[in-house]
Amino acid sequence: MSRIVIVGGHGKVALLLAPLLVQRGDDVISLIRDPAHADDVSATGATPLVVSVEDASQQELAAAFAGADAVVWSAGAGGKGGPQRTEALDREAAIRSMEAARDASVSRYVMVSFAGSHGQEPVPVDHPLRTYAMAKLAADRHLVSSDLDWTILGPGLLTLDEPTGRIDVGRFDGGEQAPTSRANVAAVAAAVLADSASIGKVIPFRDGETPIAEAIADVPAEYADLDS
Repeated sequence: MSRIVIVGGHGKVALLLAPLLVQRGDDVISLIRDPAHADDVSATGATPLVVSVEDASQQELAAAFAGADAVVWSAGAGGKGGPQRTEALDREAAIRSMEAARDASVSRYVMVSFAGSHGQEPVPVDHPLRTYAMAKLAADRHLVSSDLDWTILGPGLLTLDEPTGRIDVGRFDGGEQAPTSRANVAAVAAAVLADSASIGKVIPFRDGETPIAEAIADVPAEYADLDS
């Protein structure tokens, strides 16, 4: 049994991840910003904790993480609030949470990012998601340079399709949308939390043909180089 804190606990991926963890016996704490979301989180078997990660200090986040075995970052501005909020949440708060995890002696950290988070220009300058992409990449680079036991998940275009339990790992051409069901993302997150061999790996993936356990066991080391 592990104690796992999910940041962004009312997000679609988080609401699918929590019951997977609870069902295998983990103690799950889901951080939420809006107290009105507590019932939805409780229905998954997780314990809701009201903490606005966008506004919380590093010390407040460390207090929320105290006693945990792992932190999963599954939060994001989702395009709401404009570029300023995207930067505040997807980069600044994410990095603050990494430092808070270290302060709380929580070494295991799983980041839900996106498949294109690497290189110098993850998306063109005029792309509508430019601010998001650059914020995520900055946060991912900070995590890779940290001394945390990190894993970064890079799903493609998120869908609401049913889980298949099968994915393909690989960097995809920028023109591909690489559909990836949120349920498969949740399953991958649960799988890497149970697999110490995933530490230090960046795993870009999409819905595919390979069973998840097999796919995450065969991830090229070069994907962890976010500069390429």
